[in-house]
Amino acid sequence: MASNRHLGRILALQTLYEYDFRRDCGDDAVDIKNILSRNITRYHDTVDDHDFIKNLVTGVIKHAADLDATLQPIAPEWPIAEIARMDRLVLRMSLYELLNHKDVPPKVVINEAVELSKAFGGDNSSKFVNGVLGTALRKHEDGSLELPKGLNKKEKA
Repeated sequence: MASNRHLGRILALQTLYEYDFRRDCGDDAVDIKNILSRNITRYHDTVDDHDFIKNLVTGVIKHAADLDATLQPIAPEWPIAEIARMDRLVLRMSLYELLNHKDVPPKVVINEAVELSKAFGGDNSSKFVNGVLGTALRKHEDGSLELPKGLNKKEKA
């Protein structure tokens, strides 16, 4: 299942990227459900855990502002809007998974985020993502990570 989840994360990231890009381009007709459905259908035979993908995508979309508010104090020198789109989406998706998917070890989530950053981000993306998520995990474990209400509850896809 691990490699299946890796592919699922790629698919979720692809879906989030398309949605975010089209919204920024002013596409008022963009619909996350259509993008997600198309991508899951396209890779139906490759990825089995569709609920995992749906949960990541819908959770990140629903809680984007809360995720950003949680991430911003961790990297205050980088306003969220100025972080490269791919890095921002990897951070949101991974933070959401860290907080809501207790069945996945935190180090696995961070490792997956680093791998996604290496594959799809810029030259320094993986170091940046690793640092931000490592700090988020430490703060979460010691109770100092400030979370908006409702962000740390697992949702159904």
